[in-house]
Amino acid sequence: MTLSDKVRGTIVLAHGSRDAFWRRPIEAVAERIRQLAPAVHVRCAYLEASVPDLNASADELAELGVELITVVPLFLGIGKHARDDIPVLLAELRKRHPGIAFVLRPAIGEEAQMIELMARIALS
Repeated sequence: MTLSDKVRGTIVLAHGSRDAFWRRPIEAVAERIRQLAPAVHVRCAYLEASVPDLNASADELAELGVELITVVPLFLGIGKHARDDIPVLLAELRKRHPGIAFVLRPAIGEEAQMIELMARIALS
């Protein structure tokens, strides 16, 4: 079975905030992923001050039979969370769910497409 044949999930991972309005753009990204790829199971997860956390979202996807989970950190830069904390959390998830392949994307702000989009927005 190839990766493309697996039941897929995506976790949109963000920092978190006690302010409920802060979650809106994160949830909007998750909803847009659902619209673009209805076969992909999508969940949000937060590192701090919000629920669900990464473990809870991965557990939910595992219960759905997901075999490949892509974690997309919605961070503009590579700070302590993106550089240190998230890789440790992913290593724990791999131990917790050995039958699931986990793929960690780079922080979204490091992606060339996002840099281009932010520059174009800034110039508009």
